[in-house]
Amino acid sequence: MGQAIGDLLPAAVGVAISPLPIVAVVLVLVSARGRANGPAFLIGWLVGVAGAGAILLVIAGGADAHEGGQPADWVSWLKLALGLALLLLAARRWRGRPHDGREPVTPKWMGALDDFTPLKAGGAGVVLSAVNPKNLLLIVAGMAAVAQTGISTGEQTVALIVFTVIAAVGVATPVVIYFAMGDRSAELLDRLKTWMAGNNAVIMAVLLLIIGVKLIGDAISGLS
Repeated sequence: MGQAIGDLLPAAVGVAISPLPIVAVVLVLVSARGRANGPAFLIGWLVGVAGAGAILLVIAGGADAHEGGQPADWVSWLKLALGLALLLLAARRWRGRPHDGREPVTPKWMGALDDFTPLKAGGAGVVLSAVNPKNLLLIVAGMAAVAQTGISTGEQTVALIVFTVIAAVGVATPVVIYFAMGDRSAELLDRLKTWMAGNNAVIMAVLLLIIGVKLIGDAISGLS
């Protein structure tokens, strides 16, 4: 199981360091219903990651991701495809970064977060964690890394829990700060939101590049 956890770490960290969801949870926390919506968003995030991961593990198990003591070839081909997809995403994020000191453009839907109910905040957490294409690619990569080791169902469950907890660190941190510091957290959360929004493209481009290269390297090693 140690190998599985080691292999899933890069993908889990990639999900955790997602600037836009972190900006979103900060906006949720500073809204009128922040005390209810912040935890609801975090719960939705956990449900999204864990649910998507569980489904992918079941699919991978049914497709025999581990054969004869070695990962199945299709897992290596999947890693190769995921790695290439992440490199393409990294290039797009890098080209789309703000130039000449321009302010980054935030999605229009973020303006509606102030009016969210806890249910909508939880739904937003699910969507941003599991439906977001970048995160979904990383969850697939993480679960493929777990499935290819051939560990038991119980050990896979533990690995999924570890993945989910790590993937939630980025979103959970502002929630913890909010409840630990109370009103004093406003300035700190605002600085965090501004920095993450301003550096979103660069952070994600570098992160996706690193994980993409690793997946391609793992794929080549598995196929050789």
